[in-house]
Amino acid sequence: MTANTRQVNEVTIVDLSGTITREEGSAELRDTIKRLTSEGHKLVLLNLHGISAIDPSGLGELVNAFSTLRNQGGELKLLNLNESAKDLIQVTKLHKLFDVRDDEAAAVQAFSKTA
Repeated sequence: MTANTRQVNEVTIVDLSGTITREEGSAELRDTIKRLTSEGHKLVLLNLHGISAIDPSGLGELVNAFSTLRNQGGELKLLNLNESAKDLIQVTKLHKLFDVRDDEAAAVQAFSKTA
């Protein structure tokens, strides 16, 4: 998995590509979130457009990222999930936890409504 970060106003957008699975991606995601929080980034939007697969371990890592940011007084939103990831989030009832968006501008604007 690769992660490239960019800034839009106060929101840090992390463009992810590859997979978030036990075999690859989970550790990279964890390290990215750890780095961002240590640098003081509190509003993070994970753009999963380039993610081809998420397994249960990867889903657990997304929950961990959410918790890490929440514990630091921050917030995490998800953007551009593919259909299988959306289905996984629905089946596991994590749609109640995550704010999932399909439009980047709307997702960035949603942070200002909750901050």
